[in-house]
Amino acid sequence: MPNTLRIALAQFDFPVGAVEKNAERIAAMIAQARDEHGADVVLFPELAVSGYPPEDLLLRPSFLADCEAALLRIAGAARGIVAVVGWPQAAGAVVYNAASVLRDGQVEATYRKRELPNYAVFDERRYFDVDPDGEACVFEVRGRQSQASVQVGVVICEDLWFAEPLAATAKAGASLVLVPNASPFERDKHAQRDALLETRVQETGVALAYLNVVGGQDALVFDGASVLADGDGTVHPAATAFEDHWLTADYHDETRSFTPVSWPNEADEGRDALAWRAVVRGTRDYCRKNGFEKVWLGLSGGIDSSLVMAIAVDALGAENVIAVRMPSRYTADMSNDLAAEQCQTQGVRLLALPIEKPFQGYLDTLAETFAGKAVDVTEENLQSRTRGALLMAMSNKFGGLLLTTGNKSEYAVGYATIYGDMCGGYAPIKDLYKTEVFALARWRNAIAGAPVIPWAVIDRPPSAELRENQKDQDSLPPYDVLDAILLRHVDQEQSRDEIVAAGFEPATVDRVLRLVRISEWKRHQAAPGPKVSHRAFGRERRYPITNGYSA
Repeated sequence: MPNTLRIALAQFDFPVGAVEKNAERIAAMIAQARDEHGADVVLFPELAVSGYPPEDLLLRPSFLADCEAALLRIAGAARGIVAVVGWPQAAGAVVYNAASVLRDGQVEATYRKRELPNYAVFDERRYFDVDPDGEACVFEVRGRQSQASVQVGVVICEDLWFAEPLAATAKAGASLVLVPNASPFERDKHAQRDALLETRVQETGVALAYLNVVGGQDALVFDGASVLADGDGTVHPAATAFEDHWLTADYHDETRSFTPVSWPNEADEGRDALAWRAVVRGTRDYCRKNGFEKVWLGLSGGIDSSLVMAIAVDALGAENVIAVRMPSRYTADMSNDLAAEQCQTQGVRLLALPIEKPFQGYLDTLAETFAGKAVDVTEENLQSRTRGALLMAMSNKFGGLLLTTGNKSEYAVGYATIYGDMCGGYAPIKDLYKTEVFALARWRNAIAGAPVIPWAVIDRPPSAELRENQKDQDSLPPYDVLDAILLRHVDQEQSRDEIVAAGFEPATVDRVLRLVRISEWKRHQAAPGPKVSHRAFGRERRYPITNGYSA
């Protein structure tokens, strides 16, 4: 009889801090994996009990005690199947990022993560320790249809990026290794991950079942996209990203290979497709996890707000989106018409709140104080702040979350008004450069087969419409130039001289880098938004506001 195991991977969202609900759900899912999917072993994501990342919750002894009690309750439900569950394990004064093997109502073994990431969005060394006596974790699992046992090991997330943890697990006898992860999405990461899996299995000869959590958590979005790798180096297609799924496969120990049983494959791993689903999932989960059923946004007829509205509709449904058109003396009729057209197309309720009266009220109130001063950006910002105040009032009065519509290019150079168009609780396109905003708008229209976003919005020159005949390019370099400089400086950490050496005009580079530097204070006050790039503002890129370094 062939030596085969049925494995189940729980590619689901386990919210941060929801210890009791997570524990109840995991216990029920263990039974589901056993009874409905016929699994011999079931794997849950990294820190599934606490959710990832629990951050400073890990500094509270009561939280850690609750996680331990929850794990013991989960263990009691693990009967007739082996379960591997991630949780934060307190051991005296130290805490480990752990995964426990549960069987016959008991905690049979516990593996402690050996490699703690402390870069980009990760700061695990702030919270976790490495066990100096930590050993490989290998356990036996016998399939229901097999007469022999399989030696199964476990390593956690970052451990896989180093050769030694997996090599030690293979040396301890494992032929199949389970890898629970909490790895946030970023563009182009899948190819890098798959290449790593291929390398590791070629080094060790073990088969890998790589499970990643899914769901939005503040500025992070976890994409799932779990994957299997055979012992000969074959990497199977990834599971559908950004979706909750039970994933099942049969593992054949003789060949150290997998046969997927229930494994919905990712149909489109294109950059725009994955970025779109990332911002939609991030927006949906942020709203729902924080108790918001509906959202508000200011709809100007420009590309940014139009894209945010399309994201919101995909995330929450048109019936839960309210758009507010707030024309001023400088708003073009075309802007009003395009906002109305998009709302009609998408079935979104549109309100109109002209800002002329409150804006004039500000001007009248300030007239004596401002006497003798020329009109400048102050009056432009007053219009934006008038709109921000009205939008916040609507959110306060009727409930719902205000979405802000700024993009990464604007946040980078400060082309956004603090307490104005930066008002809001979540920023869906915060990590998308302006050129990427245009690309996503075109992509969304293309897959719809009809203009979700009016083509005239995409084709018209961007403008804040805060003065007569204003265009963004009056104040900024062309967006293709600006974004190329920002990509090098922000995402790739290139210096001024490196960017100039790449062929960019020195004066333009100096101007852009200065704007980035002096706008840090605004970004520190900006709403969170979903990370999609290699280096996002906020949690990932943390520069000091007061900073004398300008190279």
